[in-house]
Amino acid sequence: MTTDNSRMQREVWITGIGFVSCLGEGADLNWQKLSADKAPEPVIDCDKIAPYCIHPIPELDWSTQIPRRGDVRQMENWQRLGTYTAGLALEDAGIKDNMGLCSTMDLVVAAGGGERDIETDNNIMALAIGNNDREHLVLERLSNDLRPTLFLAQLSNLLAGNISIVHKVTGSSRTYMGEETAGVTAIENAVSRIQAGQSTHLLVGGSYHADRPDAIVPHELGHFIFSGMKKGEGGFAGVNERQSGDGGMALGSVGAFLVLEDAEHARARGATPYAKLSGVASDLGSRSDDEATKARLTDIIAKLGAKEAGADRVISGASGVCGITDLEFDVLRETLGNDIAIRAHGTQIGQPLEANFPAGVALAALALKNDGFYPPFEEVEKPAGSPPSSILVTTISHGPGEGMALLEKA
Repeated sequence: MTTDNSRMQREVWITGIGFVSCLGEGADLNWQKLSADKAPEPVIDCDKIAPYCIHPIPELDWSTQIPRRGDVRQMENWQRLGTYTAGLALEDAGIKDNMGLCSTMDLVVAAGGGERDIETDNNIMALAIGNNDREHLVLERLSNDLRPTLFLAQLSNLLAGNISIVHKVTGSSRTYMGEETAGVTAIENAVSRIQAGQSTHLLVGGSYHADRPDAIVPHELGHFIFSGMKKGEGGFAGVNERQSGDGGMALGSVGAFLVLEDAEHARARGATPYAKLSGVASDLGSRSDDEATKARLTDIIAKLGAKEAGADRVISGASGVCGITDLEFDVLRETLGNDIAIRAHGTQIGQPLEANFPAGVALAALALKNDGFYPPFEEVEKPAGSPPSSILVTTISHGPGEGMALLEKA
């Protein structure tokens, strides 16, 4: 039996982008703000969950993408943001309300768990002070205090379910969990399915709602959260600037969804691509050995052929956590050249965990389509020259797990 290898490695186009960040709604608006001659002042809130800085969700009219009030009411904000942004992507690709295309469209989502019962968490933490048997306390309080329906509302695959219900995207559906690595896996899976001829068009992405005290606590317990107060300044600092202090993530509310298509499928319906998604590669390993981590990142860059493709620009999803952030930038400069233009989008839109990688891919695709790039978000970032022909996107998570994508002009 012979195999047609030309059909096994199909070209993947990005034909639709849905994007919401603290800067506002829509891919075009975010491109205009981020690509202006001077980078905008980051939109942050350092008061609501002081001393922690977050990039808040903008004001949105949910009804424009989720018309039924009942659907809006039964969703938490992270689900609303994801469903809303998915609608923007479908609209941008010219697929929304096309029942033929939506009914055969596959769906891949990166999602976390739902929002917690903050009152219950606060009560448990208050009771735990001075309690020597905290494990027993937690088990007892959780079994007595949590509503059974709360768990059902937290299921990660509810985002995919809501997208299917609201936007009638009813092909196959997959949901991945795992913070930043979930976004990497979702896009990696979507790309591989198209390249292998298993799908012709997919909707892929994720969303994260940062305006939640329950999201801050677990990351602070792991010493992953940025606070200007730790440096005695009480203010905001960009991803690079944080490396001179305690580092950490400033969580950001982001929805980022992409419509990916087999190039032939897109041509047949007259779709115009943003960019070609040439490849995605990922790895997972312990961060205890810097040299081993550097080797993994170097290997990913080599697998994607970024240097051979002339990628002299990087959209980095660096978290701002000390150690791994500097290590990532060192590897990029060592492999792609010291003058490479790196843009850490966490400075502008925050760290949106599951939506981090889809957001980076979206920003790279916007730059390629518009024959431009972004000004430095911080003073240490180097300016870019001529219009890009290829861009490397990274998401090196705050915990184990790393992934990259290579995008080229279509």
